[in-house]
Formats: sequence, structure tokens, C-alpha cells
Amino acid sequence: MKPIHILNGPNLNLLGKRQPEVYGHETLADVETRCAALAAELGVGLHFAQSNHEGAIVEMIHAARDAASAIVINPAAYTHTSVAILDALNAFNGPVIEVHISNVHKRESFRHHSYVSLRADGVIAGCGTEGYLLALRRVVSLLRAG
Repeated sequence: MKPIHILNGPNLNLLGKRQPEVYGHETLADVETRCAALAAELGVGLHFAQSNHEGAIVEMIHAARDAASAIVINPAAYTHTSVAILDALNAFNGPVIEVHISNVHKRESFRHHSYVSLRADGVIAGCGTEGYLLALRRVVSLLRAG
């Protein structure tokens, strides 16, 4: 099985420092460490990446077409604005799970719409950074089911 790609959007490099009352105190490196441990337990490979640039995220998704079996993506603010990310995800053939650390539905109304959800096979929101682990378990389940 090809590795699972976990892709992160803008400002997630500041996780643990930016609005900890919303996003918690864990850093993105902490999330990556927890995901790597779970991936090892589940017997799958993992590629973890982050960018603040929309085009770079699109290119990560393009690269995943040949290199990944599934994508877990937290597009952050691009969730609500990026048709380009949606189009790139639509060109990916494996499972896609969308993750949001906060419950976007309890926040500002502009956060209630997600372009990514139009492609996602599942959406996890409001579970904190544990949402990444839930998403990883879900994509492995989808991949093993067939």
C-alpha cells in the first residue's frame, strides 16, 4: 500500500501558538509524531506536509496522485475559498478525509461552507487534533475494505 498523505494548510505551522483556546496547545510536530505512531501501529506508511501557499497544496495533491493511497487534508482557511484545491482533489482517485481541529459549524458563518467537502469521503470537525487520528483510522479502514 502506498503511504497516506496528511496535508495541512495555512497557519497550521503555528499550531500550539495561535489561538490555543480554539486550536489547543499541541504543535503540528506533536500531531505528526502521534500520526506516525498510529501509522506504524496500523502498518501503513505516512507522508506529512504543510504549506501556507494554495498553489503548493495543489501541487502536493497532484504529487499524491502517484505517490499516495489516500489523503487526509486540513485545508484550514482554504476550505472555504479554494476551488483549485477542490479541483486537484477531484483528480485524486483514492479516499479523502477532511479534518478540522475546531468545530467550524460553531464558528463564523463563512466557515460553514467547505469546497473540500464536495470531494471528501468523510469530514471530521471539532475533535481537536485527535481528528487526525480518527481520519487516519478511517482511511485505513476504507483502503482495507476495498
